[in-house]
Amino acid sequence: MSRVGRKVIQVPAGVKVTQDHGIITVGGPKGTLSMKLLQYVEVTLENETIAVKRLSENRIERSYHGLARTLIGNMVTGVSTGFEKKLEISGVGYRAEVNDRIVKLAVGYSNPVEYQIPEGIDIKVEKQVNILVSGIEKQLVGKVAAEIRAIKKPEPYKGKGIKYAGEQVRRKVGKSVGA
Repeated sequence: MSRVGRKVIQVPAGVKVTQDHGIITVGGPKGTLSMKLLQYVEVTLENETIAVKRLSENRIERSYHGLARTLIGNMVTGVSTGFEKKLEISGVGYRAEVNDRIVKLAVGYSNPVEYQIPEGIDIKVEKQVNILVSGIEKQLVGKVAAEIRAIKKPEPYKGKGIKYAGEQVRRKVGKSVGA
């Protein structure tokens, strides 16, 4: 049995969960998320917990058991506390700024790169080099952070570029003069 799927989801105070015709809706102080339930699992709502059960022991149903539980757990966490990813810009003259739902990145190209912020995402820039991507949908927050990082990945010689906070960039040794 799935170790992840077996765990029940605790619903925090202020979060409301409803299930109607195969669609589960989770609402909380940060917003509302809804998802169509997978046909291989059954979700039961009991007072302050959510339990996910699979309908049989098929391989596909076992694999979707943990997935469904994780997706619902991420929805509950998202509407109650939200998700965030931190990015760091390193390099001389590299900086970022936010204006009218557009992030302008000066990262070594001849013109600044503009990134349109999607709906449901907040981006804050601190000290021109720290970017905070936050939102209630975990998948969307990770996707936006990855797209911003992909604009200028950290290069291995000097480490210049956009990286996740805490990410270790593997550095290469440059050319050396032979004797």
